[in-house]
Amino acid sequence: MPAPLSSSLRAGCAVAALVAAAFALSGCAGVSETIAPAFADPAKYELYDCKQLEGERKALAVRTADLQKLMDKAETGTGGAVVSELAYRNDYVAVRGSAQLAEDAWRRNRCRETPPNAAPATSTPQRPDIKPAPKR
Repeated sequence: MPAPLSSSLRAGCAVAALVAAAFALSGCAGVSETIAPAFADPAKYELYDCKQLEGERKALAVRTADLQKLMDKAETGTGGAVVSELAYRNDYVAVRGSAQLAEDAWRRNRCRETPPNAAPATSTPQRPDIKPAPKR
């Protein structure tokens, strides 16, 4: 009689451990939005101008989308959720934190998007007239 009680006790403990692990991991998904800025340098975008911030915001949006696609693809396979968390989650959280800080700097500087068909503001410098050196 002691053997069945011992195995049922072990099975109960195993189920309780799995439930506790599931609760712990499900809590991590919601925390990433609040912890994201902690993974990025808060002073990184302080000296950026609007043109630099615009390019950085676009690059961070592309990187975030790429990481999200990789995480979604990893989750389709067997054990994919674990692979997705281990391989991509830290990068994803860091990029989201950087994007949030860049967005804050964008608003703080009161930047505006440049129209997609706008001509570049810089003009090509004119070449000064170069005269040949006098012969001796």
